[in-house]
Amino acid sequence: MTAEQENPVAATPYGAVRGRYEHGVAVFRGIPYAAPPFGPRRFRPPVPPEPWDGVRDAGSFGPTPPKPPYSEAFAQYLSDPVVPGDDCLNLNVWTPEPGPGARLPVMVWLHGGALTRGSSAVPVYDGYPFARDGIVLVSVNYRLGVEGYGLFPDTPANPGLRDQLAALRWVHESIEAFGGDPDRVTLCGQSAGAISIGALIAAPQAQGLFRRAVLQSGSPEASDRDKVRRLVRRMATRLKIPATAEAFAAVDRDLLLRAQAEVGRLSSPVLGGPAFGVVVDGDLVPRDPLEALVDGDAARGIDLMMGWTRDEYRLWLVPGGLLERVDRLGAVALAGAMARCHCGHEVVRGYRTLHPQAGTAETVGQLVTDHLLRLPLQRLADARSGSSYVYEFVWSSLLPGLGACHALELGFVFDTGDVPESARLAGEGAPQALADAMHGAWVRFVAEGDPGWEPWDASHPVRVFGDGGPDTVDDPYTAYGLRDPERVLWAAADATRALTSEESTPASDPVDGSPTRSTELRSVVRRLRRSGAVRRQ
Repeated sequence: MTAEQENPVAATPYGAVRGRYEHGVAVFRGIPYAAPPFGPRRFRPPVPPEPWDGVRDAGSFGPTPPKPPYSEAFAQYLSDPVVPGDDCLNLNVWTPEPGPGARLPVMVWLHGGALTRGSSAVPVYDGYPFARDGIVLVSVNYRLGVEGYGLFPDTPANPGLRDQLAALRWVHESIEAFGGDPDRVTLCGQSAGAISIGALIAAPQAQGLFRRAVLQSGSPEASDRDKVRRLVRRMATRLKIPATAEAFAAVDRDLLLRAQAEVGRLSSPVLGGPAFGVVVDGDLVPRDPLEALVDGDAARGIDLMMGWTRDEYRLWLVPGGLLERVDRLGAVALAGAMARCHCGHEVVRGYRTLHPQAGTAETVGQLVTDHLLRLPLQRLADARSGSSYVYEFVWSSLLPGLGACHALELGFVFDTGDVPESARLAGEGAPQALADAMHGAWVRFVAEGDPGWEPWDASHPVRVFGDGGPDTVDDPYTAYGLRDPERVLWAAADATRALTSEESTPASDPVDGSPTRSTELRSVVRRLRRSGAVRRQ
């Protein structure tokens, strides 16, 4: 038998593919789930790929979508391979048992990268450890930047999100041939991938395509349509073309990427500069995803696992020396953070009281982290109490300044700490015991729906992953001996209105609607007021 015959072959709706056996696991790379999104299909919703005859080789990663490179400051920490070619709407499958009948649980991975960078070819996302542990892992490429999230008057919005939906449909139709169970699919992503998942959970068109979801360091949200439209118009002005999909489709890809990089120079979660994002479109995204999930009945049957890293902001501020520059800006930076986070002086004073050793940059960074990630995810967990699991990653990188930064947990989740690209963020010698704990929790959640700790309820259990063994902590925010005072501060506008009068007793807690926490809330605000953190209005 030849080596070619020994390699695994699987059927898809569009033709057969031949993968490779690597370390006892079958790997299929670069399988097209949609046609190349160029020519007349550029900026349009995805369409199925052309069927092929014979057996298509699936031994190498397929082309990556067009994207600008990371700046030199970020490239030292983050890997982002480029594979040239048009057929960039492709996916990869790692499976321990290719062929129908195995009915193994499936994890579909959506990468991060601010919807402008990243791909499924990043070595940190190698699917072998999941397949080794009985999970069929599928990782997906989707359109990025203006190609995937530009807003135009002559084409439907969110083509990148529509790519992800097409990939999920491919999984539903095809994964059984690779040993997976289409009824046991978990959608998992980090940062922009998690934001995308929030939209897909709430999307009526995605219902029934997955059973569980994991949101890592990204909460459901919708970008402001006018903000995205202004970004497209600025690009159009530089290119001297109309701000239409038809005009943009005639522009060379590299030229378009250069224009995108120029207008997006100030894009940053901390700075709040111009950025592409998922927008409400009245179709795939009928309303703000977070509001749909918190207030409505969208996807009530889906179990969730979600969390954040303690120092998310350090990846946004440490590269390029931005941390020091924000410290030097002082009050100006704090004013910018208040505008970015839509909060008042009382919140800043409260953070400084709670964290007296923190400098300006740390205060700004934590404000933004809580505003963008921790508080929305907790709000979602409150709405899904009993079917949500919450974690926090607190292990500090061995590299100076990074702390427990954004994306640091990825090498532990994938158990790929031995690849050089993981060491770019973690440093050399990251603890294998932590990888065993995190990777094992993800495997259990994908396989069984239970990662190994209690679901979120009134006691707010959070699984903390750090030095030593993981620990589940109830009410982990212990300043003043009370529950999560930062969360109280974010309700400061409501709280101070309700509590500035000693005779005023709110009917319910403005943080989570629970009347049982009213006394606690008043106590926190009084203590913070005595410290000068919160003033009477």
